[in-house]
Amino acid sequence: MSRPTSPANSGWVTGGVMFAGVVMMLNGVLDVFRGIMAIAKDDVFVSTPQYVFRFSLTGWGWIHLIIGLLLAVTGWFVASGAAWARGVGVGLAVLSAVESFLALPYYPLWGIVVIALDVFVIWALCVYRPEPA
Repeated sequence: MSRPTSPANSGWVTGGVMFAGVVMMLNGVLDVFRGIMAIAKDDVFVSTPQYVFRFSLTGWGWIHLIIGLLLAVTGWFVASGAAWARGVGVGLAVLSAVESFLALPYYPLWGIVVIALDVFVIWALCVYRPEPA
């Protein structure tokens, strides 16, 4: 009995994985900068007093910094073709989307853009199938 073969990846899927890796690196670096700004107690952040979720600015900064570092490093490995990085990348993209959702009242347009990019990253990393040897 022969095993069914998975269909070959289209150009969209292969290019999408490379794009996903680059988006992860860019999103990670921007998250690192946003984390540093929050830890340094910069006045860039807008306060929203009537928001359900309340975080200290320093705690929020550390969350952004850690997720950003992990995203950037994993994005590098995704773009390099590491198989393990695709699974980790999906998990980190989900965390990034949740993080952006929680920041929607502060920066709604940026949060929506990042969530949309994270959804694309998740799709691209999930539909890719490794080429048979």
